[in-house]
Amino acid sequence: MPGHFRILVFVAFVGMLFACNPHKTSQIPVSDFFRIADKSTFRISPDGKYISYLKAYNKKENLFIKSLVDGKEQAATSFSDYPVRGDYFWTYNNQIVFFQDLIGDDILKLYTLDVPGMSVKNILTQHKVRIALLNRNKQEPDIITIRMNKRDPANFDIYKLNVRTAELTPYLVNPGNFTEWYPDADGKIRLVTSSDGVDKTILYRPTEKAAFRPIIENNFKTSVRPIAFTGEENNFYALSNVDRDKTALVEINAEDGKETKVVYACGNADIQDVDYTRNKNRLELVRWEAAKPQKHFLNQEIKNIYDKVSTQFKGNVINIVDRDSAENKFIVNTYNDKNPGLYYLYESNTGKLSKLGEVNSSIKPEELCAMQPVSYKASDGLVINGYLTLPLGSKKTDLPVVIMPHDGPFNQSFWWTYNPEVQFLANRGYAVFQINFRGSTGYGKAFHSAGFKEVGGKIQQDITDGVNWLIKNKTADPKRIAIFGAGFGGFSALYGVSFHPQLYNCAIVQHSLINFFTYIKDAPPFYKAQVKMMYEMVGDPEADASQLRAISPVFHTDKIKAPVLVFQGAKDDRANISELNQFVRELQRQNGNENAKYFLKPNERTVFRSQDNRMEMYTQIEKFLDKNMRVNE
Repeated sequence: MPGHFRILVFVAFVGMLFACNPHKTSQIPVSDFFRIADKSTFRISPDGKYISYLKAYNKKENLFIKSLVDGKEQAATSFSDYPVRGDYFWTYNNQIVFFQDLIGDDILKLYTLDVPGMSVKNILTQHKVRIALLNRNKQEPDIITIRMNKRDPANFDIYKLNVRTAELTPYLVNPGNFTEWYPDADGKIRLVTSSDGVDKTILYRPTEKAAFRPIIENNFKTSVRPIAFTGEENNFYALSNVDRDKTALVEINAEDGKETKVVYACGNADIQDVDYTRNKNRLELVRWEAAKPQKHFLNQEIKNIYDKVSTQFKGNVINIVDRDSAENKFIVNTYNDKNPGLYYLYESNTGKLSKLGEVNSSIKPEELCAMQPVSYKASDGLVINGYLTLPLGSKKTDLPVVIMPHDGPFNQSFWWTYNPEVQFLANRGYAVFQINFRGSTGYGKAFHSAGFKEVGGKIQQDITDGVNWLIKNKTADPKRIAIFGAGFGGFSALYGVSFHPQLYNCAIVQHSLINFFTYIKDAPPFYKAQVKMMYEMVGDPEADASQLRAISPVFHTDKIKAPVLVFQGAKDDRANISELNQFVRELQRQNGNENAKYFLKPNERTVFRSQDNRMEMYTQIEKFLDKNMRVNE
């Protein structure tokens, strides 16, 4: 055969291969999806002179500072043991306060960073204590307000902390049932929430010297969440679903707790977030989710800024995440379902938009997959919403599918956003189906309460109905379906392979709930207000014992025949590690070690923060799915 003819035959053969799958995409490395962000968690100093952000250094997220005067970037910290936490903040004296969680030793450290001198000082170290910022204010720039369960693990007290002297002063001692605190613009706490888990009460005091008195009483099915005082008399803004199904932004009279007006309501979804600026004492916008993120503007000045920025980012979600005190410089974040996000500096006096950094420069959006909002009817007629992500390529039917129920179940939902797990799986050729079963947030009070006492009933039926819907419309290959979840989603995965073994090839679980009895009984002390609510929403360990036993995976290892892959952090305060160890050993005894693989990481909490551990986890997930989902190809 002549040489040139052989070349033509080879070219034709290659062409035929590409014609069979013209949209075949190359596999993106696991490390590109799950590595530490290039730059993230941007903040701006109140004086507008510095930008701060987290960036990888020594394989951990450390704090970096960039001067907006000369453009100089400096590493402010260089930790190699544990990262800087993402909930750091600037004080009004232009210092930074940040946390480091030493997971292996159960120690939490609070530091200050004096930016001009780049000096770091440890001002507070606590063992087995939780701390969170409540407030900073201009009147006392050296003072921050924090909540901390130092005195009593079951109760958070409020303290004033001087960030220059490290002096810690008690401000409000918890009487035993306070669960939330709402400082006013001057840092004074005049609204609090008390709860026994079932009944919630909002209390008010006109001054710091007055006693708190109840003004609004609700049970756990109804919610009133204060946002800020209006600045006029003693009225405050709140998100409320009192006497309505969908949560609305309202104004309430603090003297009597009566609603005075509805500021904004959406007919088909809960208002979930409000932007309010204390600098100018004004409402700016409300946000909600209806298939994709939505906004309604309440201030023309801020709308003008969003409109100007939006012209450059069509098809993206845009949010202002921080601003200086003069409200001239704004940090803007933009993202979509195929882009993890970028950050920009917007200067309102000039209209200038400058790129600050991106979350993950390894990701190329054109190589990723669209996240499509979908809905279907459950077997009882209730409409269930979710998101379906199909892999690239011309084939849209008979696909291997990974079902993803979310954690919660009553305080979370999936939303339209970039999700590295979803994109990783789609890049490997799997369709991914995220289900917002009944009980999920954002769809109104009736939909939320429809999930109560149904964790092993109608919630699981919603998931099963979703799988059958995918099979019926021929999206899914019924012989290649996996289920993958974390927390309650992990429970749903184990429930699925226990009670619907014909549906699933395998299950992947992260920090899974395996026993409702110990999950409720072993709740950390600071969860005590939620335990009684669990009785009402999940089940009473005594009155509903037979029901909880019937659904808890720990009692049904004999039903689990499908391969299971389990990941767990040993420092997860919601996990009973010895019970989980025994559960996995029993699965291994019954099905073999290869069919019940277990990865327990000693220095991890609920979510794996170590990059090495994340890489190992997703590499194992890829191998596990490849083994159990491609056997029929």
